[in-house]
Amino acid sequence: MRVVFVLIAALFAGEASVAAEPDSAGPPQPNAPARHPYPKQKHVRASPITDHFALRGTFFAAQLNTTLHLDSSVTAPGTLLNAEHDLGLKGHLNQGRMELIFRLHERHRLRVDYFGSDRDGDRAIGQNILFGGHTFMSGDLVQSDLQYSMLGFTYTYSVIRTERFELGAGLGVHLLQADARGTDVTLQQNAESSGVGAFPTPALDGTWAISQRFAWTARAQYLSATVHGITGALGDYHTDLQYRWTPNFEIGLGYEEIRAQLSVQRSSTTPGGFTLSVKGPELFLRASF
Repeated sequence: MRVVFVLIAALFAGEASVAAEPDSAGPPQPNAPARHPYPKQKHVRASPITDHFALRGTFFAAQLNTTLHLDSSVTAPGTLLNAEHDLGLKGHLNQGRMELIFRLHERHRLRVDYFGSDRDGDRAIGQNILFGGHTFMSGDLVQSDLQYSMLGFTYTYSVIRTERFELGAGLGVHLLQADARGTDVTLQQNAESSGVGAFPTPALDGTWAISQRFAWTARAQYLSATVHGITGALGDYHTDLQYRWTPNFEIGLGYEEIRAQLSVQRSSTTPGGFTLSVKGPELFLRASF
């Protein structure tokens, strides 16, 4: 009986010892800090500097000024015309435009934009006009059509990039197409000319995140060059102030100016030239993420 009491006492003593000891051997360890299953992400302010993609729809109230001439030969220049004044083409154009921006990495961006105009007019001309070897007489009714389109691809690398400021430099390529046609309804004769080509331009692109809601952007592209008797120049300038209504939606006001010039002075093709100036205010909506 005494042996039974000893065994029972030993059993209770062993259970008490197990309850008093920690789960692991050794001295007590300080409490370890709680660990998160994923690292905490730093809050990123939504702005054009942090957008990975942006789609902009723009209402462009453009004012246009166009001069052109189509020569009979290098030594027989055609009449220099103002398309809006002499031929009756519209000097104002209200149109929609689209722009896409892709941020490939933190410092690499690609912008795709397009501008196009298709204008026609008819007017009794007030002077004799020599256009592409045809003479249109004063008083004749002339119908004219002028089409111009420009598709641009611009890559920039951000040499400076902070939370509030970004400055990029790069190169753009614009695909240009122009078609001009004039018909003398009175004499039943017509003349036309067209051209297409690609034109590169160095580019600068800057963004200033003024506050959590407002941002200002500006860009400029320009190049003038002469190759084998063909002189071309292209400038594209833009600035805007935008308000970020929600993290993924902005509205803004801007100003755009495009200047294009082409002069052909070689006998292997039809010589001539034109200059085009397009400028005006913009109202746009921008979706981004």
